[in-house]
Amino acid sequence: MDFDSLPDLTPDDAAYYRRVNADTFLPTLNAQGAWNAHEQHMAPVSGLLAHCLTRHQPRPDLALARVTYEILGLIPAIPTTVQVRTVRPGRTIELLEATASAAGRPVVRATAWRLSRHDTADVAGGEPPPLLSPAECVPWAPSQLWPGGYIASIDLRHTPDKKPGTGRAWIRTDKVVVADEEVDPVAAYLALVDTANGMNVRVDPREWLFPNIDLTVHLHRDPQGGPGRWIGFDTQVTFGREGVGLTSTTLHDEAGAVGRAEQILTVRAAR
Repeated sequence: MDFDSLPDLTPDDAAYYRRVNADTFLPTLNAQGAWNAHEQHMAPVSGLLAHCLTRHQPRPDLALARVTYEILGLIPAIPTTVQVRTVRPGRTIELLEATASAAGRPVVRATAWRLSRHDTADVAGGEPPPLLSPAECVPWAPSQLWPGGYIASIDLRHTPDKKPGTGRAWIRTDKVVVADEEVDPVAAYLALVDTANGMNVRVDPREWLFPNIDLTVHLHRDPQGGPGRWIGFDTQVTFGREGVGLTSTTLHDEAGAVGRAEQILTVRAAR
């Protein structure tokens, strides 16, 4: 694959995006997708939308507890505009919406619930067990299976018991979501979550296609993300008998579990 032949993607070794103006961002090669060379990978797009959501009328007293991303079509690797609005304002609960558009067409829409923070340490519990640490896991180069600039930008390790469709893995990156801007740790974390669908595949992606058309993330605490920080996946991939699949993941950071992610898949044989 000749990355130099893609004029819409700027070379950059430090970030996934560069801001062009108040609401437009230019993807770098690090944001390049795996299914098509001329598209953006959903993972950095997720982080970009989360970055814009966290900067919209900031409320430190509210936690970003749920984000649902709807993928409205192929996300071309061209300048991308993000618009954010408050759908349901409130003192203790808010609903936000962010829409990413390319060439005037909406490509991803995200809705996010922000919930009030309270001291509930006395009743906290129910977390799943922690993963093996990254140091106890096996390094793996995902570019052996998947092409694209985004996949090349991540470092991955998996537990020794990995098998098709199920497994536990850690990933990290040294890239920032947007160059020269402070990015909230939760937005940096969300910039990697969509990767879960490709890390414990059931089948060879050169023989079967199984892209996700959404991503929903529920968080019961603030995750710690950012350059060099590991995020963990405990993933199960299920394929049904009629062309629909599901990737379900318990999400971790190095302090333990932080929430869940679900991705619905459209499954079909590659041509």
